[in-house]
Amino acid sequence: MNNIPKIKVGIVAVSRDCFPASLAENRRKALTAAYNKKYDAADIYECPITIIESEIDMVNALEDIKKAGCNALCVYLGNFGPEISETLLAKHFDGPKMFCAAAEESQNDLMDGRGDAYCGMLNASYNLALRNVRAYIPEYPVGNAEECADMIHEFLPVARVVEGLSNLKIISFGPRPQNFLACNAPIKQLYNLDVEIEEESELDLFESYQKHEGDKRIPEVVADMAKEMGYAEGKEPAMLPKLAQYELTLLDWVDEHIGYRKYVALTTKCWPAFQDMFKFVPCYVNSRLMRRGIPVSCEVDIYGTLSEYIGLCVSEQEVTLLDINNSVPHDMYDESIKGKYDYNFTDTFMGFHCGNTCSTRINDAHLSFQRIMARTHPQDWCDGTIEGDIKAGDITFYRLQSTADARLRAYVAQGEVLDVATRSFGGIGVFAIHEMGRFYRYWLIGKNFPHHGAVAFGHYGKAIFDAFKYIGVEPEEIGYNQPASLPYPAENPFA
Repeated sequence: MNNIPKIKVGIVAVSRDCFPASLAENRRKALTAAYNKKYDAADIYECPITIIESEIDMVNALEDIKKAGCNALCVYLGNFGPEISETLLAKHFDGPKMFCAAAEESQNDLMDGRGDAYCGMLNASYNLALRNVRAYIPEYPVGNAEECADMIHEFLPVARVVEGLSNLKIISFGPRPQNFLACNAPIKQLYNLDVEIEEESELDLFESYQKHEGDKRIPEVVADMAKEMGYAEGKEPAMLPKLAQYELTLLDWVDEHIGYRKYVALTTKCWPAFQDMFKFVPCYVNSRLMRRGIPVSCEVDIYGTLSEYIGLCVSEQEVTLLDINNSVPHDMYDESIKGKYDYNFTDTFMGFHCGNTCSTRINDAHLSFQRIMARTHPQDWCDGTIEGDIKAGDITFYRLQSTADARLRAYVAQGEVLDVATRSFGGIGVFAIHEMGRFYRYWLIGKNFPHHGAVAFGHYGKAIFDAFKYIGVEPEEIGYNQPASLPYPAENPFA
């Protein structure tokens, strides 16, 4: 996907001048060799300059990693480390950064070969706080070469999020639909996250769509849509040319409006006036843009598309945005879940959206019409959804949100989509998350989250949680599905 950053981490070793510099240098070489053996060597760059006490060392190392094209930094404490120079490096490096430290190698070399980086990490963290510098520090940041290589690899998805958001533009069309105030959150936090936003009107979008009528590229896009959905030549639905015209409209808008930003996400007001004017729904096109790495959220959910983009950066594969929609019927639970899966009834729910999930994530994907809109509009004005049951497998449900008073709040929970037929419409699945009932009541409802949640296909909770912390969400504002042994602050102990 070309809409997310490729990270290259510059590894800079640091050494306190009262320790042998060779200790830090040899450990840096061992770390580099360990990473290259286990992971992609293109992920990292070994800076040959060891920072000791001199601020000039820091400047030289900074220039070296910039010249090497690094957009992320690993400050590696090969020994105790110079707390001033090493944190100045982090301060002046414009990009995501992490700190980790070398463990001692052997009980037989604890005289001249002892580095004391375990101690140095404490001073580094204190100095980072003094300078108001955010940095990623692993769960246990001290390790041998192989363990520190793993730490750097775990840093990559966090770094992609940080680098991605600082170069992201969100383009939105239209105000939130009436009675969907939950999607209307203050945009101040977008600027705090270095995200740019361009807010446009549905009229602008409709005008651009009309100008694309007869576009010579439409037949090629129609053919690609037909191939994706498995239609034989001559059997393509009549809706496809309109959807192709709309897809080209959005892609051209991105090209013309991305400006100085590298990455983009979109959000549109997809109902009810959309059907009146465009005479189709945009869901399938949204799913196709996601396959290109461009999230497009529904209902002008700006923080929804932001959340999708975060999951895209972390997982490097398509994600989706779903309503936390309806309870699983008791008879479905009794027949298809109870005794077959290790979930209580209140652990289950259905995630649904009209049809924006990629065809790669849906069983028997097919194009249809939006049933909810068809209750108030002609059915052929509502064509354009992609439907089917979401494929079974591991998922991470998460969201980043601004509160009404412009504070960042988030959640992340791991679970799965069950292999259970939904017997319903839209892009929909039976989801299961342990302790979902309590999580739903005391975090999602209790902390006033909207109905949309982003879904990453796989277990990415650790990286998403760390990314939320790095970008500035206070740890107490990040919710998760707490086990029964750990009550939520507002949970009634007598319930």
